[in-house]
Amino acid sequence: MNIRMLQAGEQPPMDLLLLADPSQKLVEQYLSRGQCFIGESENGVIVGVYVLLPTRPETVELVNVAVDEGCQGKGFGKQLVNHALEQARLTGYTTIEIGTGNSSVSQLALYQKCGFRITGVDRDFFIRHYEEEIVENGIQVVDMIRLSQDL
Repeated sequence: MNIRMLQAGEQPPMDLLLLADPSQKLVEQYLSRGQCFIGESENGVIVGVYVLLPTRPETVELVNVAVDEGCQGKGFGKQLVNHALEQARLTGYTTIEIGTGNSSVSQLALYQKCGFRITGVDRDFFIRHYEEEIVENGIQVVDMIRLSQDL
């Protein structure tokens, strides 16, 4: 997979971004403030995406990691997360953060395998910020699990 920054004027892969975050309004808000990176297959098809969002001095948040459903389980998510870590380091950040839903079992495992540590729980995050109920793995997504890593 080739990973590159989304070019000025290029449309972000909204279908993929909405896989990781069902709120188009929130996705558009952080896209306007962050840097979007896309992962392309060997034949140029976009199969993954992530967004880096500066939050505080020396801290950046990885706010959206998504892989096309037909391409999941092939290591693309890990490639995207590792690329984000390297981009954050190269840009001079010293801390990277990420948040995911309480029911996002595979994502929690992935992020920890990539060196993130759980730092807290933002209780009722998905109740406060999303109009519609989100269910994943048969569990209502209510709390955001926060993780971070020193770079």
